Amino acid sequence: MRCPKCGCEESKVVDSRPSESNDAIRRRRECIRCGERFTTYERREEMPLMVVKKDGHKETFDRQKVMRGLLAATVKRDVPVDRLGALIDGIESEMRDHGRSEVPSEELGKMVLQRLVDIDKVAYVRFASVYRDFKDLDEFSQELRSLINE
Repeated sequence: MRCPKCGCEESKVVDSRPSESNDAIRRRRECIRCGERFTTYERREEMPLMVVKKDGHKETFDRQKVMRGLLAATVKRDVPVDRLGALIDGIESEMRDHGRSEVPSEELGKMVLQRLVDIDKVAYVRFASVYRDFKDLDEFSQELRSLINE
């Protein structure tokens, strides 16, 4: 593992423990050369999850892409990034637990929304407005009404 500060390839493991979701090993490392401490995560290698887009083409599931969407939806909201990471972990685990290697993008969006509504309703509406691509104010208002009725 290369040190993020000096680029040295030698480090020693200071601490190891399971990640919060128990799907990885979290390791605290210390660079042999400069003493910088950094964290790495070790996950088992699995078949890549594929997202089937509306036009039929497939792309690899990208945690960072989902995180960017969630961060945009939660901007200026009091939602910890760790909670968003756990949301993504849950989605990824659900797909793997059900033995799925492909998921339609619409279904992935629904999975995000189902979890996000319990975390922050404003973020839910923001994410839904992009994901559902509301055509007019009536569609947006209808979504707000259904959220209020819940």
